Amino acid sequence: MGSWSDWFFGRPQPSAVTKPAIQAQAQGQMFSGLDDPALLEFIRNGTSGGISPRAALRTACVLRCVDLLSSSLAMLPARLMDSETQLESREHPLHQVIRWEPNDNHTAFEFFKLMEVRRLMTGDAYAYIVRGVGGRPIALQPLESSEVHVEELPDWSFRYSIQRADGQVFVPPSTDILHVRDLSLDGMVGEGRIKLANEAMEIARAAERAQLKIFDNGMMSGGALSHPQKLAPEAYERLKSAMEQRYSGTENAGRWMVLEEGMKAERFTMTGQEAQTVEARNHQIEDIARAFGVPRPLLMMDDTSWGSGIEQLAILFVRFGLNPGIVAWEQAMRRSLLTSAEKRQYTIDIDEKELLRGTMSDQAEFFAKALGSGGHAPWMEQNEVREATGFGPHEDGVGLKQMGTTNDTQPEAA
Repeated sequence: MGSWSDWFFGRPQPSAVTKPAIQAQAQGQMFSGLDDPALLEFIRNGTSGGISPRAALRTACVLRCVDLLSSSLAMLPARLMDSETQLESREHPLHQVIRWEPNDNHTAFEFFKLMEVRRLMTGDAYAYIVRGVGGRPIALQPLESSEVHVEELPDWSFRYSIQRADGQVFVPPSTDILHVRDLSLDGMVGEGRIKLANEAMEIARAAERAQLKIFDNGMMSGGALSHPQKLAPEAYERLKSAMEQRYSGTENAGRWMVLEEGMKAERFTMTGQEAQTVEARNHQIEDIARAFGVPRPLLMMDDTSWGSGIEQLAILFVRFGLNPGIVAWEQAMRRSLLTSAEKRQYTIDIDEKELLRGTMSDQAEFFAKALGSGGHAPWMEQNEVREATGFGPHEDGVGLKQMGTTNDTQPEAA
């Protein structure tokens, strides 16, 4: 396989167009020119204090949501399946691309995780399709979302303009771009979760910064020292200096105090305002979780019991939090990576069953019934069960067989 740059710059393509490139240094966003609609959007929203995707990731809740969704999707195997046999088509070049190595620099896990992070954060994930002999994809090269500009042409087709490092705009055929969208309002580009839930994330960031300032500025006022008599100015200054040196700052938290002359330390109870601050931070976690569709327990919320419902929680997360992204990926890859003839022969499947496995006892009960235990009609071969559980095929595992019977068993005469 040749390097992506050879294909990208060496293969005959529409000529590159030089346009003035404007870069927003605050957020690292590229614009194709003064007529770029994204520039107006940046002027309207980007410079008004909106939180950038990179800054949003510094919020623990956002980091957890994005990492959980992208890692969960990336760990699932993407397979090219034959529509008739429902078996993997390993002889097709696309199998190697989506299953193991999308390009020379990324594994399949790294590629899908990177692309899904960009889809969740910015609303769009782009990859350039490197094609080989016969136009079949042989590599997928991820493109920075801010470097791609999309516009709709009069014939309702899309044109993708890629901002290159040398300041030129490269316009490849739209069929050479894999575009996976998130929630979209115009059907052309997606709307990033960071932009749509910007206020909730800004409040969460502000609450974290306020909490950080409390610890940075020194000892919190958690109580008071009382003396049975009046302290002399020298004794007061000496006590104040000792308190600042020995007990202020986060590194001295929890140290025991040594008190003299009958002094007493009295702890302050938590005020209503402090309790409300904690409650507000928890509320912001819920707001961000709603934006990404992640259940509370998966965000390590300690006020939710896991208990015996963890299996149902996993099913809830896969069905309603992860499956929309899986379907978006499957259909986008089918649209861009398969020809019209191949679409009738192949399907692309991201197998989520790895996340829906029950306990070992649950799996044993399911596979026993699938093999015909308890008088059930078998619907799985033994080799299919072995493959599903990570074992290789066996020479005696072919064909549907009733469990508990042998080949020489004769039916009882009526």
